[in-house]
Amino acid sequence: MALRRIDTKRGPSLLAQEHDGLVHARGIRYAAAERFAAPVPLPTCARLVEATRRGPVCPQLPSRLEFVTGPVINGLAMSEHCQVLSVTAPAYADQLPVMVWLHGGAYVSGSGESAKYDPDALVAEGRVVVVSVSYRLGILGYLNLHDHETENLGLRDQICALQWVRDNIAAFGGDPARVTVFGQSAGGDSVVSLAMCPETVGLFSRAILQSAPLGLRGDRTLMTAAMREAATASLAGVRPIEATVDQLFDAQVAAIGAAQRFGSIGLMAFAPIVGRAPLPSDIESRRDAVAPRIEMLVGYTRNDALPFAAMAPRGSRLRRLEPISRSMTRRIFGRPAIKLAESWTAAGGSAATFRVDWSPPGAPLGPCHCIELPLLFGTPKSWSDAPMLGSRPHAVDEELGRRTRAQWSRFAHDGLSGLGRTPLRIA
Repeated sequence: MALRRIDTKRGPSLLAQEHDGLVHARGIRYAAAERFAAPVPLPTCARLVEATRRGPVCPQLPSRLEFVTGPVINGLAMSEHCQVLSVTAPAYADQLPVMVWLHGGAYVSGSGESAKYDPDALVAEGRVVVVSVSYRLGILGYLNLHDHETENLGLRDQICALQWVRDNIAAFGGDPARVTVFGQSAGGDSVVSLAMCPETVGLFSRAILQSAPLGLRGDRTLMTAAMREAATASLAGVRPIEATVDQLFDAQVAAIGAAQRFGSIGLMAFAPIVGRAPLPSDIESRRDAVAPRIEMLVGYTRNDALPFAAMAPRGSRLRRLEPISRSMTRRIFGRPAIKLAESWTAAGGSAATFRVDWSPPGAPLGPCHCIELPLLFGTPKSWSDAPMLGSRPHAVDEELGRRTRAQWSRFAHDGLSGLGRTPLRIA
C-alpha cells in the first residue's frame, strides 16, 4: 500500500492511500461547527493532512435497525465534530462522474465512514468517484435547542459537503459538473430536501433515492414544538449548549416520545423542517423550478416496511405482520416514490422508478428495508453479521450485485438514457 499526496484547490493537501488501483482518502474535514451552530467551511491552508483513517461519527444511540443490518458504526469514534467525508477514486482518474453517498438511519444513526458502505467495487467496476458524507444527527442536527433561528443543521452540513465536492473533487479525477447524489432511507429523503434548497443549484444534476420514507414528509411545525418542549423539560434547567452528550441523549429520547402522538410522521421524528432555512416553504414551486435540472431515479424494496412492523410488541409473528407491512410499504415508500417520479416528470424533469425484489433464500424479512445495500457497498465479510441476509455464508448474490452497481454507475455516467429499461426491477 502506497501513500499519495492529493493537492486540493481549497483546503489542506491530503495524504491518501493507493492500493489495488484505488485511492482512498478518509476522514476529511469539510467544515467546522460548534454545538447548535451553522457549519463553516474550513479555511484554505498549506499544511499536509493525513487522510488514512476513518473519521468520527456523530454521537448517537444504538440503531433500532441493528436486528436488520447488524452493527453499522462499531469501532468508530464518536465526536460532535463529525463533518467528515471520505473519497474513493480510481488511481489516475480523469474527469469521471462523481457519486455522493448519504447514509440512512432515520436521521438519528449511521455514518458514511462505516465499512459497510465502502464503495470499492462500485468505483472499480463503474469508473466513478464516490464521496461518502457524514453529518450531524438527531437532536444535534435537527432540533436546535440553543438557537431556534438556526435549524436544519444536518442539512446545512450536507450542503457544505457538496460545496467541498464542487471545489476539490477535481483533485481526485472527479468531474464537478457531473455529480449524482444518492442516498438510502433518511439519506434518500435528504436528497429531496437538498434539491429544494437554493444553495444547491449547480451542485448536482442527478439523484438516486433508495427507500426514502417520502410518505412521512409533511408539516412538522406542531410536532417540532412539542419535541422542543419535551427535550427542554428533560434538561431540567441545564443550558443545551452546556449539557453533556448523555443529557442530550435523554432529551432526544424525550423528544421522540413527544413525537409519537402525532401519528405516522412521528415514526421519523427528526428530519429537515420545511420553511426553516435553508429549506424553503414553497416546495411545490421549487420542485417546478428544480425538476428540469435534475434527473431522478427513485425506488423502494418490496417489503420495505416489514422491519418497522416487526418492532411491534413481542409475540407478534412475521406472518401476522405481513398485511400491515404491505400497507405501510405502499403508504410510506411505494406510492410516494411513484408519485414523486410522476410529479417530477410533469414539472418538466426526467424520472424513473425501481423496485428491489431480491433477498437471499431463507432471509427472514425478505426484500426488506436496507436489503439492496450489500449489492452496492462493502464486502461479504462486512455484511456477514447482517441478520436480514439470513444464516447462509456468501448470501449476497455477486452477479446481481455487479448488475446493480453497473446500473447505478451508468446512471451517473449517462443518466436515464444509460439504463435502457424503466421501471427497473432488481431481483
